[in-house]
Amino acid sequence: MNQKNKGLVSLAIMVVFTLVLIFGSNSIYKGIKNFGRKSATTMTPGTYTSTQKGFGGDITVTMECSDAFIEDVQIVGDAETPGLGAVAVAELGGKMLDEQTPNVDGVSGATVSSTAIIAAANDCLTQAGADIAAMDEYAKAHKKEVKKTAETLDTDIVIVGAGGAGMTAAIKAKQAGKEVIIIDKMPYVGGNTTKASGGMNAAGTDKQKAQAEATEDPDEKAALLDSTVENYIADTMEGGHNINDPELVKTMAEKSADAVTWLESIGAPLPVVAPTGGTVHYYLHEPEDGSAVGEYLVERYQETLDELGIEVMLETEATEIIAEDGKAVGIKANSPTKEYTINAKAVILATGGFGANFDMLSSYDSSLANAVTTNTPAATGDGIVMAEAMGADTVDMEQIQLHPTVYQENGLLVSERLRSNGAILVNKEGKRFINDLATRDTVSQAELQQPDAFAYIVYDSKYAEEKLYQKYVANELTVSADTIEGLAEAIGLEGDAAANFVATVEDWNNVCAGKKADDFGRDNGLVTLDQAPFTAIKIAPGIHHTMGGLKINTSTEVLDKSGNPIPGLFAAGEVTGGVHGGNRIGGNAVADIVVYGQIAAESAVNYIGE
Repeated sequence: MNQKNKGLVSLAIMVVFTLVLIFGSNSIYKGIKNFGRKSATTMTPGTYTSTQKGFGGDITVTMECSDAFIEDVQIVGDAETPGLGAVAVAELGGKMLDEQTPNVDGVSGATVSSTAIIAAANDCLTQAGADIAAMDEYAKAHKKEVKKTAETLDTDIVIVGAGGAGMTAAIKAKQAGKEVIIIDKMPYVGGNTTKASGGMNAAGTDKQKAQAEATEDPDEKAALLDSTVENYIADTMEGGHNINDPELVKTMAEKSADAVTWLESIGAPLPVVAPTGGTVHYYLHEPEDGSAVGEYLVERYQETLDELGIEVMLETEATEIIAEDGKAVGIKANSPTKEYTINAKAVILATGGFGANFDMLSSYDSSLANAVTTNTPAATGDGIVMAEAMGADTVDMEQIQLHPTVYQENGLLVSERLRSNGAILVNKEGKRFINDLATRDTVSQAELQQPDAFAYIVYDSKYAEEKLYQKYVANELTVSADTIEGLAEAIGLEGDAAANFVATVEDWNNVCAGKKADDFGRDNGLVTLDQAPFTAIKIAPGIHHTMGGLKINTSTEVLDKSGNPIPGLFAAGEVTGGVHGGNRIGGNAVADIVVYGQIAAESAVNYIGE
């Protein structure tokens, strides 16, 4: 560099340094960032704040504006669900800055959180006097076209789907010394596991034995000691109307206790044991702090993936299984910027079911075309379709489960745990109408026969401090009152319906006190409703689980239509069929993903060899 150029560089550095001293580095950065950029609007410079109701609580957006541009966006929403709403909180501010509009694409699967953030950002800009329509038009006209590039990756095992089964398999395979890549089309991990609100079923565990020794309730002690592997198998088969694959059920039950122990080994203990809906037994293992099991497990899985250095590729959608000589040897996948070829020695499908694919659902049951679903948008049956292209067989595809307690406005699942803790279901006439803890299909069908096809789930305040119960309050699902009479009025019951409601709760309390037998045959979760305030949530059935899927054996090998394993192809979780038969018992989804996620990893590792 000659002396003249050196002098110019030195002068430029001095000018920038002086400007930084006068205006601050952030202002200089903003000026450089917006240099040459056309403004779509004019605004009153300042800092504006707006708060909207998100999924878990309030979300606050603070926006700094110059006379022409959005200069900074800060979003605070500490109560949003980790891996779902929290992703929207983390990502949408950056999108708004880049696109210079508040109306950016939300995070798929975090609709409520995204909507709240966008509404708050619009409010901030309205306060600033911006022409938001002009900002939207400018952003649309100047949207950058992304040209994808091709990239090839090599690994031992590629896992498609970062839900509970996929993450279990990834961790287990990495612990066995194999290199793993896990991909997911969503911008976060968790899949439908994030939606799991109860616990994990298991039999013959140390937790059951310890609770049996500690309890002074003879009925609880007997039920705990009777929660054996043999009874777990029998209850799961009966709950599934005996069309389950008996060997798959037997394997899940026999390995369930070890699966609970494995979860504890990665820092996810489930020490609290409770009754499971559809049985009288205590299979359900829950987090100690009352958290929903799905959010709890996903958070710990994420930490373990990071600790083990497992590569997770988000917003990366598998499109095809690569086959050579009938063997699965990798996948094709797309991200927003890449077209991937991922070569692997084994492929594990953990893509979930098809509970959010209404075309696929209605092809098996036309009545479901307009139903609400509890599933994430990722549950579209991709893994089933890709495996079928390789000749894979399916089983029980027409078996689609409705969950009886779904809040219809947003598809939020109201956990079976509430009924296990003593909640009851009451129709608009103020009456109970079913054994509230019968199998999900039985309760759902009973609800659909009630006036206007809905019910209320009613509970008291014994468990109000648990996180799960607090979530329903934060999401404004609940109606509460200090008396049963007041609750009847609060939910709109009048006259005979209100009187029936009061009598129904009194009758239930007499059942729990042992003064009479229950008219509907309920013999578990017998907990009185006597601690104010009292709460109700309006619920109705919603699509919850697709029991059908790829046909596998107990080694999770995907089978072709002749019953032979497809070499190199394994599957675990809701993408498979046969485990749950015609109806899934609550708590068995988590047992399924943890047990068969581990088996899929072990089978893939054995298939690869040394």
